[in-house]
Amino acid sequence: MTSATQTDPALDDNGQPRAGRQNGAAPEGRRPWIVAAVTLVVLVGSAICVMLPLVPEAIGIMACVMMLALLFLRVPVAVAMIIPSLLGLYALRGMPLIESTLSKLAYNGVSNWTLSVVPMFVLMGLLLWRSGLTDGIYLAGRKWLNWLPGGLAVGTNVAGAGLAAVSGSSVGTAYALARMGIPEMLKAGYDRRMAIGAVIVAGLPGQLIPPSIMLVIYAGIAEVPIGPQLLAGIGPGLLVAVMFTLMIIAFAVAKPELVGRARGVAAEREKISWGERLMSLVRIWPVPVLILLIIIGMFSGVFTATEVGAAAALFSVVIALVWKRRDRPFAAIVESAVATVSSVGAIFFILVAAAALTSLLTLTGISTGIADLIEGLGLGRIQFLLVMVVVYLILGMFMEPMAIMVLTIPILIPTLHSLDISLMWFGVFTVFMGELAVVTPPVGILSFIIHGMVKDPEVNMGHKITLKDVFVSVGWFLPMSIAVAVILILVPEIATFIPDLASAQK
Repeated sequence: MTSATQTDPALDDNGQPRAGRQNGAAPEGRRPWIVAAVTLVVLVGSAICVMLPLVPEAIGIMACVMMLALLFLRVPVAVAMIIPSLLGLYALRGMPLIESTLSKLAYNGVSNWTLSVVPMFVLMGLLLWRSGLTDGIYLAGRKWLNWLPGGLAVGTNVAGAGLAAVSGSSVGTAYALARMGIPEMLKAGYDRRMAIGAVIVAGLPGQLIPPSIMLVIYAGIAEVPIGPQLLAGIGPGLLVAVMFTLMIIAFAVAKPELVGRARGVAAEREKISWGERLMSLVRIWPVPVLILLIIIGMFSGVFTATEVGAAAALFSVVIALVWKRRDRPFAAIVESAVATVSSVGAIFFILVAAAALTSLLTLTGISTGIADLIEGLGLGRIQFLLVMVVVYLILGMFMEPMAIMVLTIPILIPTLHSLDISLMWFGVFTVFMGELAVVTPPVGILSFIIHGMVKDPEVNMGHKITLKDVFVSVGWFLPMSIAVAVILILVPEIATFIPDLASAQK
């Protein structure tokens, strides 16, 4: 499971979806036990191979195969990384290396001061979530954008960008929007696939717009400054929201029946006064204030990333006390704090495991070997990144975002250096491609969560919505997702402009 999703209301205490089938579960009529048996055979075989007297490169490859097998068996990401890594290190140099590694691995993996921003951002997101601001953000988006073609879907998409700044989670954002947005769109006559698709893509900016736990974790793995890395997600996050907004409007103009305008359904547009619009903004004023606090604080250099995280968390405590003053506010704060400790522990465990994997890949020479191979192929920056788009899409069909990141980043860092690809830019690229893994069939956790939710009569409004409908809705918007990735490749300044400008201001 990803660490970011551990705080999502869509998941239970074990990190599994509350509604619908577990991601990665096979459709009815198939035999998942066959896949599990084959994976188990691969796991045992790779574990045996790791312990054989092989060349270092082969040991590293077998350890990676073992890790993939553990991930397919739904073992938590950190455990799936650290077990093969330690076995590989033992096979290379015996118990002395294991003892040396374990004695300093945990401390070196998480002792970086900049990582202190992680508990601050996690606490901030949980406090704002429990304060009940999510409903107000969706209402504001709907009231301000209802005049556009496909206004409900557009409002849902823009609200997703706002919720992303609150929760920092695409799964949590889509979960909240599905409960509110899908019934509203279905009542307005929207095609069920358009309603689902608008909700799913609304969550994609969730790990790009600050605060982003995934970008923080990437910064920890790649050892890049956290503040600039967070600023690098602003431009791409807004780009994603704008591109999907334009796509929804284009759908509404080209095929009005998708938004309930060609079936004799009452007009979607409701009369909303400017007073109602302004009042909807008043109800969510903490969100734009918080966004400005984070962005301006880091951009101006007044705050470090850690300081701005602390300020945001303190601000969120005040908001929770005010917004929940009649509904056990201190209980909400305590619950948020407990959940923060649990989530941060999981995140730091992943960082420690990633450090162990990096050590193994370095000692076996796999990272430099892949860099030499790519250099031998003569791939330039653009060609290499286009190949990575395909690789990430394929990985996303079977793996979760966190697993993709921790598997690929340690291997690719030498290649990125050789091709003069900014590690900060690549962080944004990797996180966005990982976000597509959340929706890409057959393992996309978000698709299964939404499918489980739309079985609820209060959500589907009497419409029969199948898993096929969910996958079709993903297919409608997937080309635009790939187009966004290509735009980021061709115009890297979208991600680097704001961090470079902030650096020039100092």
